[in-house]
Amino acid sequence: MSRFTPLLLAPVLMLGACGTYNGGVDSVYQPVVQRNFYVLDLQTADYALAPGEGERLAGWMASMGLRYGDQVAVDDGGAGTAGREEIGAEAGRYGLLLNEKAPVTVGQIAPGTVRVVVTRMQASVPGCPDFSRQYQPDFSASTTSNYGCATNSNLAAMVADPGDLVKGAPGSATADPRTANKAINALRNATPTGAGGTAVRSETTGGGR
Repeated sequence: MSRFTPLLLAPVLMLGACGTYNGGVDSVYQPVVQRNFYVLDLQTADYALAPGEGERLAGWMASMGLRYGDQVAVDDGGAGTAGREEIGAEAGRYGLLLNEKAPVTVGQIAPGTVRVVVTRMQASVPGCPDFSRQYQPDFSASTTSNYGCATNSNLAAMVADPGDLVKGAPGSATADPRTANKAINALRNATPTGAGGTAVRSETTGGGR
């Protein structure tokens, strides 16, 4: 009578335990949002920007390649609103509005200057792709080490505003029923495909005439 010994399974179990463990339906790799601050100090004259500073601002914003998701704020050090309108107008060329409150940045603002602060967020999934874990055989109830990397990496790449991954944008306090009904009315008013319209059409194919 022979006796079964589990020692033969030890190499297999050791191989299955190598690499990143994914024991649930949620991937261990999730999007990470990084926030960076970019600043530009501009000279002011009375209640406006000093001569030539508007051109500096325009060139700086162009080199930054401002886009949706960027946040622009003005920090005047509590000295007033000098140059705020000009800065807001330049940011408006990129479809951006000035934030009411500027983030805290390093360094003091010199008298007679204002600081333009651009906050930019970037989403990524560190560690992906990950093929460190052997998929078969695996007796530890783990999915592949790369599980979720494709989905979450695509999400991080496609999201327009990475800040929405941290905290979603609040909805509008009011809603227009006409806007909500546009899609429904478009479907109801569409001409059937039999009459040359674009509604969904069902077709059946068969071998007989």
